[in-house]
Amino acid sequence: MTISSAKTSPSLRPEDENLGIGANLAYGLQHVLTMYGGIVAVPLIVGQAAGLSSADIGLLIAASLFAGGLATLLQTIGLPFFGCQLPLVQGVSFAGVATMIAIIGSDGAGGLPAVFGAVIAASLIGLLITPVFSRITKFFPPLVTGIVITTIGLTLMPVAARWAMGGDSTAPDFGSMANIGLAALTLVTVLLLSKLGSSSISRLSILLAMVIGTLVAVVLGMADFSQVGEGPLVAFPAPLHFGMPTFHVAAILSMLIVIIVTLVETSADILAVGDIIETKVDSKRLGNGLRADMISSMFAPLFGSFTQSAFAQNVGLVAVTGVKSRYVVATGGLILVTLGLLPVMGRLVAAVPTSVLGGAGVVLFGTVAASGIRTLSKVDYRNNMNLVIVATSIGFGMIPIAAPTFYHHFPAWFETIFHSGISSAAIMAILLNLAFNHVKTGNSDQQSVFVAGSERTLCYQDIAALNDGDYFKGGKLFDAGGNEVPLVDDGSPTPQAAAERKRAAAETH
Repeated sequence: MTISSAKTSPSLRPEDENLGIGANLAYGLQHVLTMYGGIVAVPLIVGQAAGLSSADIGLLIAASLFAGGLATLLQTIGLPFFGCQLPLVQGVSFAGVATMIAIIGSDGAGGLPAVFGAVIAASLIGLLITPVFSRITKFFPPLVTGIVITTIGLTLMPVAARWAMGGDSTAPDFGSMANIGLAALTLVTVLLLSKLGSSSISRLSILLAMVIGTLVAVVLGMADFSQVGEGPLVAFPAPLHFGMPTFHVAAILSMLIVIIVTLVETSADILAVGDIIETKVDSKRLGNGLRADMISSMFAPLFGSFTQSAFAQNVGLVAVTGVKSRYVVATGGLILVTLGLLPVMGRLVAAVPTSVLGGAGVVLFGTVAASGIRTLSKVDYRNNMNLVIVATSIGFGMIPIAAPTFYHHFPAWFETIFHSGISSAAIMAILLNLAFNHVKTGNSDQQSVFVAGSERTLCYQDIAALNDGDYFKGGKLFDAGGNEVPLVDDGSPTPQAAAERKRAAAETH
């Protein structure tokens, strides 16, 4: 497989590189396999809560695949004012599951029609307020984006763990050594293919490991493909199959909170993937991405789907493979649309054992966290409060992961927002960055003891080489007559590096 390089055209953005049909299909399928479990989970949960039959739940799943594919195409290919043209996979957002179940069980406004009506109305409001969110890029320096990217990876690790254990906590083999062993085999295969394979094999390591893991599962009797041939081969999502949407104020208000959370998370995902592939994301591009999110969420209920959002796990796949092309993800969108129209293909992909996904998920989600740490390494921690901001924000984001019931006694709107570790960390990082780095009134001259400050040191020989009247300005050294004195790098370590080496040497003796 020959992959062209975007470096041959300096004016080409990294995401505009087209790898060709073969590579687009392979890498696009890898994206679909990565997020398939997540996009199917929401209609399964909501359909069961609504008491739907297996056939109707199947229609919800097909509609979610179809709507997610169209939303992905809009986000990656783009139209005027819609779509950020970045490698982002769109799909049903998990943030609204609890709210949708609450609406279904409500006495005054129950059922799926009320859910669909609330999603449509709240998404319309979200579309109207996107200009506010699209102008916040200056409040997302590496300090904030690094915190958010790290938190995204950390909050996804429980998902990988559950997948590795088998996915279904009610199953008798949940957490069995067989499931965890299959996940471990997949993980080791990913690592071996990444180390020993060519560049093409290394980039496809996740997909190839999933195939190998599934084949091993078939041999061991841990994969069931018997139901692939059952049901229709082709089925178009029927518009308004579950009835006309109904609109209720309480349901709309509760769903609006979900939409705000979705906007925050999608903003973070857009900025995160922009940072990972090293391309410019300005307020205009961010606004286009958010509008695509909202317009997709508005029309998805007409086909029987729910709120659409960027999938964080696919941001991790972009980071781990290094494939930056948006056309790869657009091909994944076409595959999703096809799966929505061909339920038999969806059943085939669904037959991939959850444990296999768990083994791959450890690498994918861990890579997201590692990308965030790499971004945080660019932050200046000297004589400021940035370390405290990082510590507090990530700690705040981990609360819902460490204690899922932490916010159960808070108001419903507060729990909806802060039950997501991603939105918790993002909100805290933005507020603390504003409080300490933008609003500097009241900042102490003597910063916190937690600050990673550095002591100013100069070598004696550097001072001895200065002449009377020499001065330093704009990063350059001048003599008393204003002539620049050339600075030569002799390759010697900085005082900080020398001190570190001396300390390390002392510790070894």
